[in-house]
Amino acid sequence: MAQTVNKIEVWTCEIEDRAGTLDAKLQPLAGAGVDLTFALARRQADRPGRSIVYLGPLKGPRQIKAAESAGFRLAHELVAVHFEGPNKPGSASKITHALAEAGINMRGLMAATIGKKYMLVLAFDSNEQAEAAIVQIKEAGKKKAKKKK
Repeated sequence: MAQTVNKIEVWTCEIEDRAGTLDAKLQPLAGAGVDLTFALARRQADRPGRSIVYLGPLKGPRQIKAAESAGFRLAHELVAVHFEGPNKPGSASKITHALAEAGINMRGLMAATIGKKYMLVLAFDSNEQAEAAIVQIKEAGKKKAKKKK
């Protein structure tokens, strides 16, 4: 099973922390044909009654217009890297270890498994950190392939 790694633009929106508000933001995106790689919504501990939504990617003017109309904005303060690979015990820790050894600090991490695959969405404070992370993730994959030979 192949591994893939790529950068994703992140879109964000603040919402009220009550039933139905997330759905109201996602419905226009579904109507515009958005096929999300990830979506994360969580309460804001420092702002009672408020939640924050992160999602991506969006493709093309129709999807961007729908997102902006729903109150989303492109998050210039963070960049995400999406990784997919075969799920095995310790797989994610190989990536976090490679980033730690390279001195690359993550802003956040989200992980999930589906069948025999797993995915990570890693958030970084800058495009430069995201690009450096991609290099390290690819290098870690090459090291793993060499060990198997």
